[in-house]
Parts: sequence; C-alpha cells; structure tokens
Amino acid sequence: MLLKDKVAVVTAGASGMGRAGSELFAANGAHVYVVDVNKEAADEVVAGITATGGSATAAVVNVRDLDALQDLAATVTSEHGRVDVLYNNVGIPGAAGLDMTVEEWDTGLEINARSSFFLSGYLTDALKAADNASVIFTSSTSGLVGSPFSPMYSFTKGGIIALVRSMALAMAPDGIRVNAIAPGSVETPGLPAFFRASPEETEKRKAAFFAQIPLGRAAQPEEIAQVALFLASDMSSFVTGVTIPVDGGLTAK
Repeated sequence: MLLKDKVAVVTAGASGMGRAGSELFAANGAHVYVVDVNKEAADEVVAGITATGGSATAAVVNVRDLDALQDLAATVTSEHGRVDVLYNNVGIPGAAGLDMTVEEWDTGLEINARSSFFLSGYLTDALKAADNASVIFTSSTSGLVGSPFSPMYSFTKGGIIALVRSMALAMAPDGIRVNAIAPGSVETPGLPAFFRASPEETEKRKAAFFAQIPLGRAAQPEEIAQVALFLASDMSSFVTGVTIPVDGGLTAK
C-alpha cells in the first residue's frame, strides 16, 4: 500500500497506460480521480476499482478546455484539500510529417503539452498542501531521440522533458517532486495510430520496429504503471527533475 490514503489525479486515466496507472495507484491505497474525455470508459475503470475494494472518482474532462481543467482542480481541492500525485499522462500521436493544418498543430500541442502545463499550475496549491507531492509527466522516447515521421509529436514530448527539469527546480522549495516517464512502444489501444497504415501493414511495421528493441518486444501498460508507482511513492523521495526511459533498451543503443 505505497499510496495509502493519498489523493491521485490521472489524466487519460481510462485506457492504456493511464488505466493501468489508475488501477495500480488505487490498488496501493490511493483515491484516484480517473480523468478522461470518454465517460463510459472512465465509469468502467472506476467500477472495476471499487469492485475490488479501491476508491476512485470519474471526471469527464476535455483537456483542451482550460476552464474544465480549472473546474477539475477546484473540485479536487474542495473535496480533499490536497493532491499527492498528479500523473499528467494524456497525449495523442497527432498529425504526421511537416505538412499539417493549423488545427492539427493546435490539437497536438494543446493535448500533449498545454493541458498538462496548465493543470499542474491549477493544482499547485493543492500539491503544496500535500507532504512530498509528486508530479509525473508522460514523455516519450521520441522526445529523446526524435522521430522522422512525427516531428510535431517529438516537439511536444521533448518540450515536456525540458519542462520537467524547470518545474522540478521551481517546485523543490515546496517539497514537490517533478519527473517524467519516456515510454517506447507500449501495447495500448492507441499504438496502431502511430503506424498510420492498414491493419495488415500496421502489424508488419510493428514487427519490424519491435525487432529494433533490445528486449525484442513492446512494453505492457502495467510495466509503465510500475515506474509511475515508483515515482508517485516515497520510494523515489529524492528523485526529481529526471526523465526515465522505459523502452526495453531502445535509447541505450
């Protein structure tokens, strides 16, 4: 019970890595706000958590809506007075290449970067009210090594790494730790979107890409969640300002 009686907020918390994080945080004693744009999925995750004795609340939020994020922060603060863990997990592959519309650019930037920046700001007082609070961002190996196929995605994920270092320094005097996880390929419902091909071609591209990973496979969402749990808990009480690749050795080459 590494998060016993703690309050955690997980964005995109109803699928993939976010769902695994929500469920693991709850299994370790946290009350989890499962934040997602998909109400049915969020309700399903909360029902599963409560059925196994955990505690969770569904929060249906479009993270592009800053007013909605501010309302979320106000609600959590009003109900609990503090936030111990903020897991800024939300993100999308976004448009590929360099030829994109302004709307596609804005969508990727707002979901992958702006939402997490502003939610962290809206919850700063609640994080200060906690003891050894932890803020976790989901970056990507594409933010570490770049992607020839999705420059905008790399831009947003690389920006998160710089943001984490700066926020860690800014928040350290208040005892708030800020770190990021940089997953490689993860077997989630959103993974096929990165390959942008037919189902048959996607499977071929996945196999070719996985062959480049030293451990020879993609990660499972639960493997990312275990690292998030480490960063959320007091096991990482002296860890701040770092980005941890969870990529099967991809960036070690």
